Amino acid sequence: MTEELRTQSADAPAPESSGLGGAGARSAAGPDESQLFSSVPDTVSIYEVGPRDGLQNEKVVLPTDRKLELIEGVVDAGVSRVEITSFVNPRWVPAMADHMDVASRVKRRSDVRYSALVPNMRGLDGATRAGMDEVAVFLAATDTHNRKNINKTTEEALATYRTVVDEAKGRGMKVRGYVSCVYGCPYEGAVSLDKVLRVAESLLEMGVYELSLGDTIGVGTPRQIEYIIRGLVAAGIDLGQIAVHFHDTRGTALANITVALQIGVRTIDSAIGGLGGCPYAPGASGNVATEDVVYMLQGMGIETGVDLDKLVSISARLGGYLARELPSKYLKAHLGHCARIGKVV
Repeated sequence: MTEELRTQSADAPAPESSGLGGAGARSAAGPDESQLFSSVPDTVSIYEVGPRDGLQNEKVVLPTDRKLELIEGVVDAGVSRVEITSFVNPRWVPAMADHMDVASRVKRRSDVRYSALVPNMRGLDGATRAGMDEVAVFLAATDTHNRKNINKTTEEALATYRTVVDEAKGRGMKVRGYVSCVYGCPYEGAVSLDKVLRVAESLLEMGVYELSLGDTIGVGTPRQIEYIIRGLVAAGIDLGQIAVHFHDTRGTALANITVALQIGVRTIDSAIGGLGGCPYAPGASGNVATEDVVYMLQGMGIETGVDLDKLVSISARLGGYLARELPSKYLKAHLGHCARIGKVV
């Protein structure tokens, strides 16, 4: 059903030291040892979705100032692409009711790309007034999820987004496209490659510059990720236009990311602390944690430009703001390490 992954690689470099007793260290391998990672990129772009996709489903609604602290903190840590809010009706997503304040007040840096989700022309108009120069549209691969999420069939949603994308591009904005429920739908179950391809090609034809393939309910497994991504590429979609967006509901997100990297994907969506979940996908848990992804990439010798220590410091504060333990594995290890050595977090 799928091609065999390439298994030859250059020798792994020597291990690096770390304050966590191995955190971020590369594994050492003998010169004759077969390797799996010859196709992974040297650099990867982290696309931070915590301020939007992460916070939209939290029980505690962060005040605007805390959201700005979060956004500016991840940027200071080296993240150069961040989705800051969603211009949706606050009746449907109350946590995003302050979208105008967030987008208008954030301290922007010229070397960072800030994006916001827009569901329709009204949302696009709001994003325009707030000075956004990049927006994102979202569409599930299944009709049922689209009806539950945006109250439209897939065809109706595509018609709406053609207008939105055309207008956004006319205003000089870049447009990103999310395809959700790529690997499984909470209402329809298994999702075929044909359904994913139909939505992906439609969004690209409209003019989105990048497709984020979302595992909305966290059911994807490594062979499935390979099958879908290779299937899209075989159909003519440029691998450079593909990003991956995994929720860690069943603990497979990092394994799935590793497969995407082996195929050559260079953009990974993630959320600080492992925040998130979809309000219209029952049972969905948080996004894969940004610090977990960065730790793994650093250990593989892949550059991200992100400071892991700064990231985990943000997560530690964020858990206190939200009054709950965040699911980030690296955060838990960091807090345990600090407790063992008597370091104040």
